Amino acid sequence: MNDVFKALSDSTRRKILELLSKKDMNAGEIADYFNISKPSISHHLSILKNADLINDERKGQNIVYTLNTTVFQDVVRWFFDITKNDEEIEEKDLKHQNGQGENQDE
Repeated sequence: MNDVFKALSDSTRRKILELLSKKDMNAGEIADYFNISKPSISHHLSILKNADLINDERKGQNIVYTLNTTVFQDVVRWFFDITKNDEEIEEKDLKHQNGQGENQDE
């Protein structure tokens, strides 16, 4: 999952993901939205692909990139689990502060 967070840390890569969320595109189409070199776009696409955030498929002479929503679902699930755990910890802290802790002497 570290590759996912590294990939998401860059604004260009996040913009590429936004574009691919609207439609599948080849590298040239993606490059049209940016003022950077095509090799730089290819580098960003490679990082996104290594993080499994995008898939590529050859169609004729083009490679078409698509969003891999499965990884996003995994990340959302992970965030949900962390949030759930935080709520459980806060609930235990409140009980402890109110003298309702499990190890309280009576």
